[in-house]
Amino acid sequence: MAEQHTPGHTLHPEPGSVAEVMMFKKLQERFPLQYEHVFPDKLAPRTVVIIPSLTMDPGILSKISGINHYEERLLCMLMLLRMPRTNVIYVTSETIDPVIIDYYLHMLPGITGYHALRRLTLLSCHDSSSKPLTQKILERPRLMQRIKDFIPPDHEAHMSCFNVTDFERTLAVQLQLPVYGCDPDLYELGSKSNGRRLFRECGLDVPAGYEDLHTEEDIIKGLVQLKMNNPDLIRAVVKVNDGFSGDGNAVFSYKDWDENTDLEDWIRGTIVANLKRVAEDLSYEQFLEKYNSMGGIVEEFMEGEHKESPSVQCRVTPMGECEVISTHDQELGGESGQVYLGAQFPASNEYAVELGRLGRKVAEALQNKGVLGRFAVDFISVKQEDGEWKHFPIEINLRKGGTTHPFLMLQFLTDGIYNEEEGRYYTSQGHLVRYYFCSDNLKSEKYKGLSPHDLIDIAMVNDLHYDGTSQEGVMFHLIGALSQFGKLGVVCIGSSPQRAREFYARIVTVLEKEC
Repeated sequence: MAEQHTPGHTLHPEPGSVAEVMMFKKLQERFPLQYEHVFPDKLAPRTVVIIPSLTMDPGILSKISGINHYEERLLCMLMLLRMPRTNVIYVTSETIDPVIIDYYLHMLPGITGYHALRRLTLLSCHDSSSKPLTQKILERPRLMQRIKDFIPPDHEAHMSCFNVTDFERTLAVQLQLPVYGCDPDLYELGSKSNGRRLFRECGLDVPAGYEDLHTEEDIIKGLVQLKMNNPDLIRAVVKVNDGFSGDGNAVFSYKDWDENTDLEDWIRGTIVANLKRVAEDLSYEQFLEKYNSMGGIVEEFMEGEHKESPSVQCRVTPMGECEVISTHDQELGGESGQVYLGAQFPASNEYAVELGRLGRKVAEALQNKGVLGRFAVDFISVKQEDGEWKHFPIEINLRKGGTTHPFLMLQFLTDGIYNEEEGRYYTSQGHLVRYYFCSDNLKSEKYKGLSPHDLIDIAMVNDLHYDGTSQEGVMFHLIGALSQFGKLGVVCIGSSPQRAREFYARIVTVLEKEC
């Protein structure tokens, strides 16, 4: 069967068919014209359909507490409503509390909440299951029709997604909207294995390791070879090709190996106990099942007395321009230091410019392969004995990520830009430099039971908000996860890195007191 029916007798190509792929490519071909003429014009009539679906492996995502509420992270894009002829359609799995929407709209510069609300459409699948949001939308043809109906006939429109997979391609074709994101045919370029290959093509210092592995035997052989090549190696990291926030990673320790024992026999006998999974409650058998199906890598765990985990955010525009849009020093936690907790923006001035240069190399290589949209390149940076930093690329996130929404919020609120040549961010006033500290993982058992209404009340009473006059302050996100999971996200903007951290410390102090 080549076509399928939906209510209203609309015919669509079969998902995954050649016809669908060709139709998607035609939609994407018209997007540069929209980008060139509509994007720069703040008064142009347009509609942005935001699909914040984390379309990734459900088994890994299910290990992240409050994962459905991660759909709220792109609420920063409600700031698009500051343009008075722009409409936003925002689709989620579950209904978002109106107090959260009001919180974002209150921050809109130069636009009343009433004016913005008239141009905002919130749609929900009313489905809390672990399936990706985009899959839920595709299972609801009437919901898709409502999305179409809410796009005014004189508006140019496009979809903005967290990541773009076969599901998002099908949705784009059925809605007849281009996507500002990477063609899913290129999605595998962002896998851990392909990332290592691309880094080598760019001439970067790739950690020792092996890619395109699938079986337990592959992992064992890789671990053996790494240790034989580097007898001083203490740990190795094993990663599935398509993990998220470190939850597809596991760390293997060699520290208990007795050199009088055969290395391969020892690894084979201890791998179940010694391979520590980052994801909570992910058994060895489950991890191996993911590894078998997705493939993965084994590589050296980079050690160092002075070590950082920076990232570079890049974008390839529909006009084929490569841009370095931000740098961050990520904060990683968990027992093995593999879980993304938060980030400082921009990255350290000791290496931000150099980091941007390396990120641009990767961006240009991806652009040459046809990649479109935002993505990030993660590094491990180790300070050498001579004081210089050495940067090891470890993965490409060919999608939006944990550093996307904080930077977008900063950009929307200050109308500024990251200066790649200086490694600094300037607001629209030109001379003002801004920094932030952000986290998706501010959590405590004490916070459970706090509703969005409670949080907003606490924030207002304690003067925890963003001040547009000073262009400093605090914004909350992941607010919907607070009551059930005791977890929320924050972005703290300051005139210095220290001031941004002070805002964060104040939030923690206030919440501790209030709880």
